[in-house]
Amino acid sequence: MPAFSRWLRFPAALLCVMPVLAQAPAQDAGLAERLYRSGDRAYSDKAYKEAQETWAQLLQAAPGSAFAPQVLLRLARHQVEIEQKPEAAMPYLERLRGDYIKSPEAAEGLLLRGILLARQARRPADLKDAMAEFNRVLDLFPDAAACAEARLQLGRAWRDQGQPGRALQLFVDAFRLREDAAAAAPAMLEAAKVLDTLGDLPSCLRMLQRLRAKAPQSPEAQEAEWRTALLVKQRLQKPLLKNEGPWPAGRTKWLKTPILLALAPDGDLLLFQSDLDRAFRLRGGELSPQGPAAPGTRALVAAPSGPLWLLTKAGLLREDTPAVLPLGALGAISGAALDRWGTLWVADAKTPALTLFPLEGPARTVASPTASALAPLPTGGVVIAADADRKLLFLDPDGQPRTIVPYGKDLPAAFRTVTALAADGAGQVAALVDGGDFGEGVVIYGPDGAVLRQATFKALGITGRITSLVLDRSGGLILCDRRNDLLLRLN
Repeated sequence: MPAFSRWLRFPAALLCVMPVLAQAPAQDAGLAERLYRSGDRAYSDKAYKEAQETWAQLLQAAPGSAFAPQVLLRLARHQVEIEQKPEAAMPYLERLRGDYIKSPEAAEGLLLRGILLARQARRPADLKDAMAEFNRVLDLFPDAAACAEARLQLGRAWRDQGQPGRALQLFVDAFRLREDAAAAAPAMLEAAKVLDTLGDLPSCLRMLQRLRAKAPQSPEAQEAEWRTALLVKQRLQKPLLKNEGPWPAGRTKWLKTPILLALAPDGDLLLFQSDLDRAFRLRGGELSPQGPAAPGTRALVAAPSGPLWLLTKAGLLREDTPAVLPLGALGAISGAALDRWGTLWVADAKTPALTLFPLEGPARTVASPTASALAPLPTGGVVIAADADRKLLFLDPDGQPRTIVPYGKDLPAAFRTVTALAADGAGQVAALVDGGDFGEGVVIYGPDGAVLRQATFKALGITGRITSLVLDRSGGLILCDRRNDLLLRLN
């Protein structure tokens, strides 16, 4: 048989199997769509286990279908939003990134993976992997809707790494390029915060006004309204502090030796009463016990998520955890602050260092002068008072001094010691001071360390023993008077 005759017969055989070959992908595609719809129906009915099993069948039977990346993204979101198990979402997101990087869903998957990695960070240096994912979204999917959120998240990471200029550009791009994006309002708020950090208060206020005009119903607009009122009062008007007397109004001799104050994230006042060895929450003029009995409490901390933390001689008592966390050799605690990374900073009057307790992992120390008081800053670091050096130190998240303020700077006279520190969400810092020619009183500083307002207790007509203070949401000061068993408010 001639050689060419064998080739003539081959196409006929191929034609016989071609319908089968063509039918297989079509059947896979049809099966994939039916499995996807079935899982979607179950998920809508909140039959989550059935949906997960159905979608797992889809991934096994038709991994090459266009529905596979959609399933991986939905399974990952389910773990984050419903199961509250972000670590369980990672395998789905890694497969989506590795096997389906060309799919439209990959942009959302990379974004979500970056957000989860950023949440795991415990210090700015831990953000590198998250930043890489945000950059991949921008590089690989420049026209995707996820880009606005990626710019917002990347800007926050650059801000946390001490690069406000780069952060500001990303925030501005996030809302200018996609004004209708969900990330636009948060980006405008973040831009305003950075402008304030850079010392450009007029531009900050204009950005806050733009946010209120563009997204008036958003939560960010509500914060912009609060922040605008506070900045105008504290930075521009700078009214003289005046004593409004006992607070809440008309209530005197109603406490049992209050010694410590803190402000909860929702604005409620938290206070520790020494005679009762308990912390209490003040809401609507009424006190309610908060957390366990804690004799010997030296510091009171309000966690961003709400629970109360008490530092005692025995260790750290957390309202949300029955176990007591030992604090090692720290026996003379002079203050504590919980930063927004979840790390607890503890100062000891006999230790020339700060001890940091992260949510996970071992404690570490940061070189520092001995601190008599400290408070968290919205930038992620803390401010400490070093009485021996007579300086306030504004520290970044790694414990490095960003701003150093001598005790007597911009004041008519110097003071010698700081009894307590407090800070608010806009970066103002209040110091309860004593000694020297200044005497006992309060000083309010801006984020750059400039004195905004100050007054002595003698001038305010206050004769009690003030041991703690907080800055309330309207820029007033709540003082804790242990001698007279009351609270005072300055405005």
